[in-house]
Amino acid sequence: MSNLEKQVVELTQRLIRQESYSGNEKGVSDELTKYFEENGFDDVHVDKYGNTIGHIKGSKPGPKIVFDGHMDTVPVTDPSEWKYPPFEAQVVEDKIYGRGATDMKGALAAMAVAASNYKKETNGDFAGDIYVAGIVHEECFEGVAAREVSAYVNPDYVVIGEASQGNIKIGQRGRGEIKVETLGKPAHSANPEKGINAVYKMCKVVEEIRKLTPTHHDTLGDGILELVDIKSSPYPGASVVPERCIATYDRRLLVDETKESVIAPINELLEKLMREDPELKAKAYYAVGEELCFTGNKIEGERFFPGWLYKENENWVQDVLKSMNEVDLTPEVTQYNFCTNGSHYAGEAKIKTLGLGPSRENLAHTVDEYVEIEQLNLVVKGYQAIMKALLK
Repeated sequence: MSNLEKQVVELTQRLIRQESYSGNEKGVSDELTKYFEENGFDDVHVDKYGNTIGHIKGSKPGPKIVFDGHMDTVPVTDPSEWKYPPFEAQVVEDKIYGRGATDMKGALAAMAVAASNYKKETNGDFAGDIYVAGIVHEECFEGVAAREVSAYVNPDYVVIGEASQGNIKIGQRGRGEIKVETLGKPAHSANPEKGINAVYKMCKVVEEIRKLTPTHHDTLGDGILELVDIKSSPYPGASVVPERCIATYDRRLLVDETKESVIAPINELLEKLMREDPELKAKAYYAVGEELCFTGNKIEGERFFPGWLYKENENWVQDVLKSMNEVDLTPEVTQYNFCTNGSHYAGEAKIKTLGLGPSRENLAHTVDEYVEIEQLNLVVKGYQAIMKALLK
């Protein structure tokens, strides 16, 4: 194992060993900061949310690239189900096991090692700036914390490190969380005729929403609208006609869809239903998330994370592919099937963004999650090829 390979394995292990559920990423932030300070980064910035950004400055002015990897992970439900303890980062048959190995501490380690090594190989003689950003709270809401990073850096390019098995991703569907609410009138359930049951009203609304025709994109597919949760109040119910009911919908977003365009068909349907039924009171709105960061600050935002898509024949994408081919990497060019921080960078801020990460998408959030060491080495080469292609 070369020194470079040893570095990326050891840093991946150090990051995995820091349990870092959303809001508790400080251990990973500290490990990243230590690595940045000891391995040639020019400065380190930890922002108000806890995003941890290492910076390497080239000898000449040029573009700025952010390599984005989130530090938080989903929780481990039952450690006893794991073959190897989820926070020990054991290496077995050239795989590193642990929570976050694929999603996405392996990628974050590979980004940091690739940036450090690129500085050594070039002796810092390149045009532009490299930023490696460990992001907080991505598992809660994709792209919200990333807004702070792009405001700080103002990048020209972003590389998302989500799992891609070494392939290039140039788009994704986005995600919106929509709440549909009906209001009724409380009454004793022994005399239901004196009230208005909000759940009965919701049943009609749900059936009509299912009839809406989804939007469609030839590459990204349908703008799916799926019911994922429904709650009435008071809850738990006991001898009371429910006066309120809220249904939660997961909406998969296509390119160029806005908050207004996505919710408009639902609102139009609700208005039609209310005209037909004077007892119906209903409204739709986006869910708002609020989370506490390890810095003590709160992060919040509407749960609307846009989709994005670039064309493979764009010059900058072709420059990246040519550079990767020169080091014997032959990635396919496809799209992510899930939502990433690219929702902010590409979807909101219109910054040129692509994805490249180790491992397979379907290993994220699983029991016995792992990343292959071969994949880590592959993306280190890939990240350095991207630096060479774009920092000129």
